[in-house]
Order: sequence, then structure tokens, then C-alpha cells
Amino acid sequence: MPKPELLEKFPNPYADRDYEIYMETDEFTSLCPLGGVETDAIELKLLEGGAPDFATIRITYTPDVHCIELKSLKLYFWSFRNDGIFYERVVNRILDDLVEAVSPRAMTVVGDFKVRGGLKSIITAKHVKAK
Repeated sequence: MPKPELLEKFPNPYADRDYEIYMETDEFTSLCPLGGVETDAIELKLLEGGAPDFATIRITYTPDVHCIELKSLKLYFWSFRNDGIFYERVVNRILDDLVEAVSPRAMTVVGDFKVRGGLKSIITAKHVKAK
């Protein structure tokens, strides 16, 4: 399962102003929760999930009191590697975990997943802090 306890934060040096931080990785991987194609079913059982899914994850946020520490974000992303999880859950889980960690003024998480079965999926989840 993803490990939000890996996420670290640091004080926002410009907490008195609105500005955006954009982060992107094209190295995100997780596992399809439903398995793969029949010809590789035996091998996929060893993965405790399905075939690997690959995505580019884009995060744009307006920090409040804290910012996300990048190395911890990378380690957090790695914690999805062996998790069988749907695309929609990936993106919303990342948003929920990051909002919990740093309570930003606003945040958008986009999961741009590689084509699987001839279909491309791009999932977007947003958070705006209540005033």
C-alpha cells in the first residue's frame, strides 16, 4: 500500500504570498488491480497484482504554511510500485495524502496514464482550501 508517512514537509519561506509550485515525474508505476492478459497470468501471480501501469504524475499547488520535500515525494511515489490500484484511486489517493501532509491553499493532481488496451486515461483531482 502507499505510504503517506514517507511524506515530509518544510516551512514555506513565502507563506505571506500566493505562488504555484509545479512538480512532475514520468517514472510513476503501480500495478493493474485486475491482472494482465491470459498469456502472462502465471507470471503476474508473482506480482501480487496485475501488469504494471505507467504514468506521468503532475502536481500543481499553492502552498500555505508548508511545502512538500521532494525526496520524500519520490519515495512516496515508489511506495505505489507493488500496489494493485485503479487509476482513479491513484490520483485521488495522492491528492488526499498530500493535502493531509501540507494543507495547501490549492492543489491539482493529474495522472496521465500510458495507453492500455487501446485506451488512454488522464485523471484530474482538485482541492481548494476552505476560507
